Amino acid sequence: MTQQTRVRIADLPADKRAQLVEALKARPTVESAGPNHYDVVIMGGGVAGLTLGLQLRKERPGARLLVVERLEHPVPETTHKVGESTVEIAAHYLRDVLGLGEHLETRQIRKFGLRMYFSNHDNTDITQRVELGSSVFPPHATYQLDRGRLENELGRLCAEQGIELVTGSRVQQVDLDAERTQHHLRVATGGEERDVSASWVVDATGRNHMLQRKLGLQREVGHAANAAWFRVGHPIDVSTWTDDADWQGRVEGRRELSTNHLMGPGYWVWLIRLASGSISIGIVAEARQHSFDEFNTLERALSWLAEHEPQCHAEIRRHVDKVQDFRVMKDYSYSCDQVFDGRARWCLTGESGIFLDPLYSPGLDLIAIGNSLVADLIGRSLDGEDVTAAAAIHDSLFRRITEMWLAIYENQYALMGNARVMSSKVIWDTAFYWGVFGLLFFQDQFRNVAASPTVANDLARLTDVSNRIQAFFREWAGIDDRELEPRFVDLYSPLNFMVKLHAGMADELSDAQFAERFSANTRLFEQLAGQLITTVIDTHGDRYEDDHVVAQIQAWQRDPLIGELVAAYRRERRRNPTSEGWMVLGPSGANNREQKIEEVTYA
Repeated sequence: MTQQTRVRIADLPADKRAQLVEALKARPTVESAGPNHYDVVIMGGGVAGLTLGLQLRKERPGARLLVVERLEHPVPETTHKVGESTVEIAAHYLRDVLGLGEHLETRQIRKFGLRMYFSNHDNTDITQRVELGSSVFPPHATYQLDRGRLENELGRLCAEQGIELVTGSRVQQVDLDAERTQHHLRVATGGEERDVSASWVVDATGRNHMLQRKLGLQREVGHAANAAWFRVGHPIDVSTWTDDADWQGRVEGRRELSTNHLMGPGYWVWLIRLASGSISIGIVAEARQHSFDEFNTLERALSWLAEHEPQCHAEIRRHVDKVQDFRVMKDYSYSCDQVFDGRARWCLTGESGIFLDPLYSPGLDLIAIGNSLVADLIGRSLDGEDVTAAAAIHDSLFRRITEMWLAIYENQYALMGNARVMSSKVIWDTAFYWGVFGLLFFQDQFRNVAASPTVANDLARLTDVSNRIQAFFREWAGIDDRELEPRFVDLYSPLNFMVKLHAGMADELSDAQFAERFSANTRLFEQLAGQLITTVIDTHGDRYEDDHVVAQIQAWQRDPLIGELVAAYRRERRRNPTSEGWMVLGPSGANNREQKIEEVTYA
């Protein structure tokens, strides 16, 4: 487009310019390139690849898209994959961005939030465990997914919307050519091969890591954990494990619809109901505390459960004849040196790039965030824009977000046996997810972070605060390993900031209003961090006889960032009071002794 043409377009009325933009988007971007040329070839047709195809079709109706998938469609509904649970970002992406609301409401299960039961002695009575979860359904719906059922619906929608989906096929070879306008791929289907070209190539092959291996991009991380999981064709329900009326009555929903986690030192076990009638059960454990060899076959996994989670094991044994599959994933966490390249016109999405940890179900969230950044780059490129710089910015942002997210899990599994510390950590982590990542995604602002110095600066501050608080949880556990008596910790409705952050994700905000809200949330998390630190120090401040405790408190008092967070709490707590119930520390009234803290001097 010449400068003169740009001037003429700029002179058009706003409505005419909008019509022209839509016409340009709908126009095929490659002319006379032949039937084997595509604007985008997506290698891999699981959830990551299929959702990206649908998003690109929505944003670029005229683009030629090819998705190459190894498995034949339709796949089994209870498919041999992991990733059944969604949280708010993924639910919003599937339901509102891609339009799968009816499928989610009628063919999947609405999730009753996250629910954790912390170990207590022999774990033979669920009522004797500290339970953390919501007593009511939060307003923004999330879902438990039969992945095969979802992928079949996504495949149907792709075909319906004119996306070429070839299943039972493999990309045998991919030759990237950054210096030319086309990449070249060889696709094998059955006994036949086909050569195709593409302006953009996206790797959605998951753990096959086709481009990551080809380009030497994989990067190890410091988080070493393993997982094993299986499905049972019987609806195991934690609510049937006891007849205790008080325990039954403290929540308004059905616990079996939650993502139920049985927590213990260095491990957690998930139980997730599926719409097909099966239940998914998984063991996830840090390698330093639980050897992978202890649960890497079905019989070993059952023996491991008998030792650590006997009540769960007894239920599974009753229905062991209905076990449908078994799968393991060793040392599952990894990162990547680069996920987007605008000059060379390739991207990685889903597990082909980065995988963190399944504890808070972030896999589909990262797909949603990554796909949205990929779609932004490809759309701008197909409009003729040089996206080299934009891709570098998106790449840096995405990897920075995943590094912040990884710190939530790395070196934190040891805390899972400490109900007191983990209760506060889970509430903090959930609030942070809603108020930072969720707000950014619901407001479609990930692609705009670099364009707003205020938002970028706030995100940098939030990174520092988040990383320091994750370390604080470990330090707190180092001086407080007392057992917490059985109780229910409601992570939502009694906590004013949780209700506000959850609802606020979906508020209708202009760009300016979003920046103001993001700054307000940044101040809120500084305040919450200071509230936590102040309360913990106050609770342990009279343990003068314990040198380790005294040394730790003194180290906190010398920490400049902790000093800033405590100051933020003191400054804001009367103007903007935040609920105290998220810190489960000790006897009634132990959290309110503030006079001692007021006298402390921080560096």
